[in-house]
Amino acid sequence: MSSNERATRALREILQNPENDACADCGAPDPGWGSCSLGVFICLACSGIHRNIPTISKVKSLSLSHWEDHEVQFMAENGNEMMRRKYEAAVPVYYYKPTHKDGQTLREQWIRAKYERKEFSEPGKSFIYEEGTKDGMLMKKGRDNGQFLSRRFVLSEREGTLKYFTKFDAKEPKAVIKVDTINATFQPEKIGNPNGLQITYLKDYSTRNIFIYHDNGKEIVDWFNSIRAVQLHYLKVAFPGASDAELVPKLTRNFLKEGYMEKTGPRHTEGFKKRWFTLDQRRLMYFKDPLDAFAKGEVFLGNRDYGYSASPGLPAGTHCNGAWQHGITIETPDRGFLFTCESESEQKDWLKHFNAVISAVMSPQEYTMEALFRHRH
Repeated sequence: MSSNERATRALREILQNPENDACADCGAPDPGWGSCSLGVFICLACSGIHRNIPTISKVKSLSLSHWEDHEVQFMAENGNEMMRRKYEAAVPVYYYKPTHKDGQTLREQWIRAKYERKEFSEPGKSFIYEEGTKDGMLMKKGRDNGQFLSRRFVLSEREGTLKYFTKFDAKEPKAVIKVDTINATFQPEKIGNPNGLQITYLKDYSTRNIFIYHDNGKEIVDWFNSIRAVQLHYLKVAFPGASDAELVPKLTRNFLKEGYMEKTGPRHTEGFKKRWFTLDQRRLMYFKDPLDAFAKGEVFLGNRDYGYSASPGLPAGTHCNGAWQHGITIETPDRGFLFTCESESEQKDWLKHFNAVISAVMSPQEYTMEALFRHRH
């Protein structure tokens, strides 16, 4: 047996260890790469990021590269769990740890924070995300003209707000956003920038969107985690008895699903119009364009036991005059909503998400939201 075959077999055995069966950085299954300088097993996507930090990480394919005996030995002595204890010893609870479903920017900054900046290796170290205030310039999409312009943003833990100003020295902010209503989610494809961040918030009980980016990936991820740090502070005040495990899911979250469907109006006789839909927990919002500042409308999805349902198809006799034929009917206690999807796979995927939401138990806050929603509509 050649030394390379021996090395490949030895690496395969080390991989059998359950702690090494997922990427050390994003959790993707079956990692096919290793960093022989850090002693971790990683996926193809994360290996590309490691390769951009050659002073820290030396990356090799587990099956195609030549491994020296001492490198194999190093992998055996370390591995994902041991290196996690070293490099993730003190990750703050609010810090967003990306998964393999997240984009390049979040993953790259997580990897650089861990191994390059060693932000989480020493317990007791103070974090830039917890300074209580953050002030800087971000590119923001104009509401009407669609151009991105430089705007000053100020995050304040003391005030519990995120403000933005149209000019750096403006006295009055253009908007004051309460942090406890914010959701921030990375949207590189939608915004057309790898560092694109969508900030969704409530104003007078209706949803507003702003779209921002920064040319520097670290800067936008710092804003993202600083917002999460301030939100956690406010949640701890609002829910003094709650554990971190209960509060962290209430911080920023990815949308359950987004995409185009066609919809008709309340009387079901109007033409079907194509709209962009966003499912954010129990709220299904629809927009004329994915980058609109305001939703044209929204549907609250309550629990199945209270008269909410989602089913394939449209009621008999519905005049389907749109381009798409794969129907979905959502029933609420107040009215029915009719949608059509472009393909059967899209129809099934939307239904899977709708039914998961409708089957889930509602929280006290969601009952309050439902009451407000029904009162308003």
